[in-house]
Amino acid sequence: MTMRSTILAAGLAAVALAGCSTMRTPSRDELVAEPTACTAKRFDIYFAEDQATLTDAARTAIGLTATQLQGCRINTVRVLGLASSTGDADANQALSEQRALAVAEALTAAGWPTPAFELTAAGDQGATTAAGVAEPLRRRTEVLVEAAPL
Repeated sequence: MTMRSTILAAGLAAVALAGCSTMRTPSRDELVAEPTACTAKRFDIYFAEDQATLTDAARTAIGLTATQLQGCRINTVRVLGLASSTGDADANQALSEQRALAVAEALTAAGWPTPAFELTAAGDQGATTAAGVAEPLRRRTEVLVEAAPL
């Protein structure tokens, strides 16, 4: 490289670097958005066979979700009760209704607004699973929460 090429390259580099020094570096707050807990949430509550009583794990899941959504506006809460496909269809429908009601009552006790609830029960018909999925996974209540910041 000739002396003239070296001086030219150094001059271009200095001009380029000088332009960088006038750029403002954004702050961390501008780069990193604070995640909001006030978003849609979905969780499942599982039950023992032929039971509509909440387990300790179910109460914990409800409590954790209620804590996450404190300070949020809860628009809707869809609770869908399901049952396994074993046994009588009418009994499974009744059981899935009891499961949905048990979850809704626990959410209400956690301070969630009752008018936001939409309760449905599908018995064993709504418990769609892929082939090979164990029956206990069908013994649940699905909870879908639509929430937004206040």
